[in-house]
Amino acid sequence: MELLIIPLALSILSLVLPKNVRRVSALVGALVSVVVAVAHLAGFNPGDFVEIFPSNTESFFRMSYRMGYDGLGMVMILLTNVIIFLILLSNYDNSIASNKLFNAMVFLFQFALIGVFTSFDLILFYVFWEISLIPVFLILFWFGAEDRKRTLFLFFIYTFIGSLCMLYSVFYLGSLTNGNYDYDNLVKITMNSKTAMIVAFGFLMAFGVKIPLFPLHSWQPQTYTKSPMAGTMLLSALMLKMALYGILRWLLPLTPEAYPTYKYVIIILGVIGVIYAALIAFRKNDIKEIFAYASISHLGVIAAGLMILSLDAFTGAIVQLVNHAFVAVGLFLAADIIERRLGRRDIYSLGGIAVKAPKFAFWFAVIGFATISIPLTSGFIGEFLLIKELFLDNMWIGIVIGTTIILACIYMFRAYQVSMYGKESSFEFNDLTPSEIAVFAIVSLMILFLGLYPQALIYIVKPTLETILSAVKESSIY
Repeated sequence: MELLIIPLALSILSLVLPKNVRRVSALVGALVSVVVAVAHLAGFNPGDFVEIFPSNTESFFRMSYRMGYDGLGMVMILLTNVIIFLILLSNYDNSIASNKLFNAMVFLFQFALIGVFTSFDLILFYVFWEISLIPVFLILFWFGAEDRKRTLFLFFIYTFIGSLCMLYSVFYLGSLTNGNYDYDNLVKITMNSKTAMIVAFGFLMAFGVKIPLFPLHSWQPQTYTKSPMAGTMLLSALMLKMALYGILRWLLPLTPEAYPTYKYVIIILGVIGVIYAALIAFRKNDIKEIFAYASISHLGVIAAGLMILSLDAFTGAIVQLVNHAFVAVGLFLAADIIERRLGRRDIYSLGGIAVKAPKFAFWFAVIGFATISIPLTSGFIGEFLLIKELFLDNMWIGIVIGTTIILACIYMFRAYQVSMYGKESSFEFNDLTPSEIAVFAIVSLMILFLGLYPQALIYIVKPTLETILSAVKESSIY
């Protein structure tokens, strides 16, 4: 239970601590969460399920309150805690790091995410899913750009509609099980394809908004650009992963009868998103918008790959999911460093930064290479497996979606070359602080480690992925 109690306690504690200790206490608290997660990992057998809250089927609303983690859950918990630590470390030099409301919302978001990744009751999953929206919305509301009202409204509308659709599917499933929402019980339900598609639609809408999947993506670029750095990192590095996790954990095992119906719908939308977002990224000059559309493009590959029922596709999706989280932290930290030092983000007004800040130019290049998934990075492993499996399923889809690597090179090299080595402008640009170097170094080392030794991650998730794959393949679709 300490996995949940620590971030919740830190959220409450952030509201009462004196201002002069908030910055350090938040960072130390986040580090404690990482240490606790690593301790759980050290004693974890990937084939086991570890219960962290006992089931009680006679509880309120017929919720079982069943909570625990398997290999997939363990990876998501560890990823969440590490990314939260990196986000707080990224903001260590900012005034926002001493704001009690900011720290409280970050830890509340961490608490909600851990709840999402450990819930094995559908109602409980939905409750934590909704809680996670509150701190992100408030961070954007309190600390976002001045002209954020329209963006907030768009973000609210999209997420509200997606949540209502999922709530309908939740209660529809409950009507089929006499109100029993336990995960194991729901997986055993047999539905005809029409009923399964009704249930799947609600989940697809909620998950599609969060990924975001074309054409449900229009809230994302503006939300990213209007959010403070921490808000953008929380959205890109963590919140979007909830949806990809939801597809694996809930959508595929609960609605296998509808899988043949929605399989190519998701794949085609993913392919469209990959190409469309990459082309938009190439045309944008705002560096934060470039990275926002790049995120949509890369996540489209993962969403499409999850529709291929193979162990390699699932494994590639998890590796790329983890890779994207670390890359997102690095990219948006780079964008924020530029904006904070210069007060602007247009790449054509940034030329010559490499001369003034060689350390920044070096680490920005490292993250840029990781973004385009060069060999020896975790992105190469993830995208190779995903594209391979999509190609084996359908050659033409595999060829088209494989262009993501080429397109990523175009928009990333353009953004880097113009901003770092373009025509030098007359401005001062302070090089990296120790905390910024630490974030870039940790991110780069994690990407390199998983690129050289992806088995460290695959070993943990493989038994869970095999179980999910077996449950879907044993359904009536085969």
